[in-house]
Amino acid sequence: MAPMLFDTLKKCLAASAAIFSAQAMALNIFVCEPEWQALVAAHAPDADIFSATTAMQDPHYVQARPSLIAKMRQADLVMCSGAELEIGWLPMLQSKSGNRAAQNSSDTMIYAAGHVTMLDTHNHVDRAMGDIHAHGNPHVQFAVNDIPELSRVVTERLRHIDPENARLYQANGIRFRAQWHSNILRWQELAAPLRGKKVVGYHTTYRYLFDWLGIEQVADLEPKPGLQPTASHLQSLTQLGKDSFDAIVFSSHQDQRPANWLHEHTGKPVVELPMTVSDGQSLSELYDQVIHALLKTMAPTKSDITSGEAHG
Repeated sequence: MAPMLFDTLKKCLAASAAIFSAQAMALNIFVCEPEWQALVAAHAPDADIFSATTAMQDPHYVQARPSLIAKMRQADLVMCSGAELEIGWLPMLQSKSGNRAAQNSSDTMIYAAGHVTMLDTHNHVDRAMGDIHAHGNPHVQFAVNDIPELSRVVTERLRHIDPENARLYQANGIRFRAQWHSNILRWQELAAPLRGKKVVGYHTTYRYLFDWLGIEQVADLEPKPGLQPTASHLQSLTQLGKDSFDAIVFSSHQDQRPANWLHEHTGKPVVELPMTVSDGQSLSELYDQVIHALLKTMAPTKSDITSGEAHG
């Protein structure tokens, strides 16, 4: 019995050592927004991924807290939107953390905007224009056709910093991109009724999504980008023609009162959309949620109308 017990003990110790080694080798990844947490998790599900912001935070305005500095100091890989979206807080985190992996000169610092076909670029920007980003609109989480390229970038960076698991990252990346291309075809067919629709938005959060779906944002609840809606500006929006727009769109993290005010004065429906993924949600699930919400309001099916009447 003694030899059998000894062999069993050896196997248990070996298994424990393997588990400990795998845990010790787990990557620490810092992302600026939840959408990149979801993207990286699809490629490195065992990594420890920390997001500096939540679904209900505006990523323009974040405090460079000591806790964020500590998290960045531990990071093996960092991913942010870029295009100056995080300009008010990210540079301080990079400086204070002293982490070479988080510096702009490092291959382990990924800016999503650097791998996306940017919209709304400007040759000249000044403060009178509001919160305008010269390098283009930074809300690239909805740049649907560029997500596969971001997948390739994430895959290659993961393979570089963790070569022992390179084949796993490669396989996960291939699987993610295949599913994404399949989803694009499905989304295009699903969202076809939205083409040609017009909306009043709140900021330009959905610029890439609207461009892809063929939706035009004809006006903004903000008088200028980054400025809070004012009574006089909202009043001016009531002068838009009855057929000038189909709905009013705002993000879950934004104040809903301006959208509701315009609804009360124009009768146009309001659509509340998430800006990013919620806890545990994938990027594909975010797109499904957003597209279905837009369809339900601006292109309802007969079943949607019947359901609404039943609840009324």
